[in-house]
Amino acid sequence: MILEDVPIPQPAPDELFIRVHAAGVNPVDWKIREGHMKNNTKLPLILGWDVAGTVIHTGALVIGFSEGDRVFARLNTMRNGAYSEYTIAKASEAAHAPALPFDMAAGVPLAAQTAWMGLFEVGALKPGQKILIHGASGGVGIFAIQLAKIAEAYVVGTTSGENVERVKSLGANEVIDYKKEDFRKRVKDFDMVFDTIGGETQENSWEVMHKGGTLVSTVGADESKASKFGMIGKSFMVNSNGARLQQIAGLIDKGLLQIIIAKKFPLDEVKKAHELSQSGKVVGKIILSIYEDMK
Repeated sequence: MILEDVPIPQPAPDELFIRVHAAGVNPVDWKIREGHMKNNTKLPLILGWDVAGTVIHTGALVIGFSEGDRVFARLNTMRNGAYSEYTIAKASEAAHAPALPFDMAAGVPLAAQTAWMGLFEVGALKPGQKILIHGASGGVGIFAIQLAKIAEAYVVGTTSGENVERVKSLGANEVIDYKKEDFRKRVKDFDMVFDTIGGETQENSWEVMHKGGTLVSTVGADESKASKFGMIGKSFMVNSNGARLQQIAGLIDKGLLQIIIAKKFPLDEVKKAHELSQSGKVVGKIILSIYEDMK
């Protein structure tokens, strides 16, 4: 990754031209950088698809946004992202930002929408159901715990010892330290598993659901295993949806959702941000602070 001057992007009629104040760093960023998603992206590319900033101007077809609006969005990974002073977003991808500092707002779009989409649009979680959430202290897991609890589910999360209290503080009914305890000994006859881990964790998760239970995975559900156990396996990738993101902003403004920032970096220390992300030892979100004159 290098810092260089590039032409200022020009928005299409249905797009917003945004002054970037902060960008979120997500695992998809370094996976694209390392070439793991060649079928979906073309390098060289400006990385970073979580953005919070100010609208400079709007395309002629845009309704609902105006110059000076505080916005946030999860951008399309097929296009240049937000590790930059300016970026563009489809109006349909963006929402009015909650009443938070930009660096906190930038930590919301991808992770919160992934949690929302997996729980409600893919998994169809209902009040009173029992759900097990793996990776509960990760970027997606933190929002999944809170959203499932708001939806009146019985929520159990798995994490490592040093993060147990943090996950409890988010509202989980129970928290399992996977380094000390096999979750299969605590969880039985659950309605849903939300899996952000895969591998052996997913393999063992089929044992904790009742017949007809649903495993929703961000890393790919083994549908043949699901069928074998009489259960449902669903895989998904998050898509950008401004209406969904606006609902999430509303929950934040009501004080119902916490945003946890792991660490902030200036843009010229993006390499360090990626190294931290790749370490897998992150509680919350990593943020690049790009323009801080306005709060």
